[in-house]
Amino acid sequence: MPHFLHLRTLLRQSLAWLRRHPLRGGLALLLTLGLLADQLFPLPLPRNESAQVVLASDGSSLRSWPGRDGIWRHPVAIEAVSPLYLEALLGYEDRWFHYHPGVNPAALLRAALQWARHGHIISGGSTLSMQVARIIEPPGRSLGGKLRQILRALQLELHFSKREILGLYLNRAPMGGIVEGVEMASRMYLGKPSSHLSAAEAALLVVLPQAPSRLRPDRFPAKAQQARDKVLKRMAELGVWTPAAVEDARIERVGVNPLRARWVAPLAAERLRQLYAGGHAPLIRSTLDAETQSTVERLLLDRVEQLPPRVSMAVLVMETASLEVRAYAGSADFSDAQRFNHVDMVRGLRSPGSTLKPFLYAMALDEGLVHSESLLSDAPQSFAGYEPGNFQANFSGPVSVAEALQRSLNVPAVDLLDRLGPQRFAALLHNGGLPLRLPAGSEPNLSIILGGAGARLEELVGAYRALAAGGLSGQPRLTPEAPRIERRIMSEGAAFIVRDILETGGHPDRPFHEGATHRLAWKTGTSFGFRDAWAIGVSDSHTVGVWVGRPDGTPNPGFFGANIAAPLLRELIAALPAGPATPRQRPASVSTATICWPLGTALDATPAEYCPEKRTAWILAGAIPPTLPERDARPGLVETAWINPLNGLRTSPACQPSAQTREILRWPAHLEPWLSPARQSVLEWDPACRQALGVGPLRLHGIASGARLRATPGRREAELSLHASGASGRVYWLLDGALLRPASTDGNLLLRLSTPGEHRLSVVDDAGRHASAHFEFRRD
Repeated sequence: MPHFLHLRTLLRQSLAWLRRHPLRGGLALLLTLGLLADQLFPLPLPRNESAQVVLASDGSSLRSWPGRDGIWRHPVAIEAVSPLYLEALLGYEDRWFHYHPGVNPAALLRAALQWARHGHIISGGSTLSMQVARIIEPPGRSLGGKLRQILRALQLELHFSKREILGLYLNRAPMGGIVEGVEMASRMYLGKPSSHLSAAEAALLVVLPQAPSRLRPDRFPAKAQQARDKVLKRMAELGVWTPAAVEDARIERVGVNPLRARWVAPLAAERLRQLYAGGHAPLIRSTLDAETQSTVERLLLDRVEQLPPRVSMAVLVMETASLEVRAYAGSADFSDAQRFNHVDMVRGLRSPGSTLKPFLYAMALDEGLVHSESLLSDAPQSFAGYEPGNFQANFSGPVSVAEALQRSLNVPAVDLLDRLGPQRFAALLHNGGLPLRLPAGSEPNLSIILGGAGARLEELVGAYRALAAGGLSGQPRLTPEAPRIERRIMSEGAAFIVRDILETGGHPDRPFHEGATHRLAWKTGTSFGFRDAWAIGVSDSHTVGVWVGRPDGTPNPGFFGANIAAPLLRELIAALPAGPATPRQRPASVSTATICWPLGTALDATPAEYCPEKRTAWILAGAIPPTLPERDARPGLVETAWINPLNGLRTSPACQPSAQTREILRWPAHLEPWLSPARQSVLEWDPACRQALGVGPLRLHGIASGARLRATPGRREAELSLHASGASGRVYWLLDGALLRPASTDGNLLLRLSTPGEHRLSVVDDAGRHASAHFEFRRD
């Protein structure tokens, strides 16, 4: 209201001046009326309804959404538009843009004379300001509409600078269909930002707003090219572009793809859009690298046709140092709804399989439970009724920490977790940025190391990053402004040792192969029932995670990490930029030592007779822990035994008064069935004393060592009826190291043998006693 009172005062003064000074008063009256009209008829400026666009790190668009009015716009600043486009726009549309007050009198006069001569409008004489006025308030093609357009143009010049008016045109010019603005047109029609336009492309987008429906290059390429050439000719006539440059531009043919949204990293973009949904930010810049993202999507599309229906894949590529995500593929093919294309498996909660094992071994190193060559037992064991087996259904007997981790053996991992404690393990993971999800009301148990909990791909990638970052896990960053969140999940020394095991096998006596293009520490995992296949790897520059499976959790028999996810991981790592090779620096807390099996102690602290095998180990903080104690409370691997001096066999004073004591070395009892004769060191009992003490051996009946078996006539297999006598507790039957059936107290076994060749049959009881037979089976 005060403003209108001021205008009323000006009007009275203008009328007074008009009576006293007609010329000056007339000008003042016109000015006052103009200001009054400006207040009564404000500019109908468009609301900020730009499309929402997610950008890659280089500014290229990944995915966009239309504005609230359904129009596709991509906001752009004048500096971000190609100078070629600006030259063509001003040269062809409005050479005097920076000098006129919104209308060009000469152009209007020319248009009026053409209208008078031909009876209809030949050229409108419109300036860019007038075209912006037409965009914000379509006036129609009548003479009255033209007058209203002129007045709105003058009004625009009153309120905005030339730069602001040009910016309105660049972002609002109609470009055909539901596309507006040079930036969105460039990206939708040409697949590039407007900053990279060629002269021919710039001329095409300049002429398109003159008749956006009739000149759409995706529908009418010939008409669009003809109109474009008119712009090129004009630019040559004006001397803005050289004739040679124009001729080169005319060679380019107009041919574009059908108008559609081009989507790259669609699920990552959707995630960011939801993250910024409250503010409706028109431009969201991500950390994704457009080239890396395209490479990942191409590799997924190359593989997806080889997968069964409904199977999807997910990949996350993170820069190890910065934590910035460079590629994010939440599904295998965003165009394939049958593969659950809209389900983002980067965030999906799945069973991690064996991918948690590196963290277990790192924590065991930090706790001083093991070193890299500690002796572990890969043999049938029961942990309060939980009896894990290996993926290949066989056992290897004595293995080192490095071998158990690299081969992903299950029993040694469960044994180690039982000693560390599953609740402590889960808590350490949670504090390190890798929370495990368990069913409501349940507590962490031994099964979590084999996948009995839920985890996300992005969390696993962030945790694996610790192997190459001194033990610090990190939260993947999708935007440059995202906070840098790092957490300690293992010590620097443990990270070094575990990474070396996964990368080279953990051999301190072998130097690094520094000439390798990509040094990769990687681990696979397979969840129960073949529902999830994983492969996660760490190089000097990137941490990469791969998941393959069905988002609905349906099993995929035969799909496991090593055969389906690991090959893709290796392809991805090979396709990524290697980055500068950095010499590997061993932390001060890590050293090497020669240790002895089976005791696990240092060579210089072990008597020579108790060191039948020497191994070179990585040790942490100078600690060399001995072999983990057996679970049945045996006295230790060095024990005192009574020896019969007459035959050198084990006895007791009750059996042999002249018995002598001697310290003897033995291996853990559960490993005896897998030891070669050269390794076996347990003394046999004197038969006379065994009978006197009532100590009976475990015996195997039904097959004898050295036997040669042939197939049953008319069949291709042999059938053996076996029995174990003298067993203590449950009995385990193994053929060539593979468990034939779950442990039971029944000492009988019916074995059907169909594989020809040499075999070893073993029976083991809960006391660790065993009996074996070597035999040969032939079909002929």
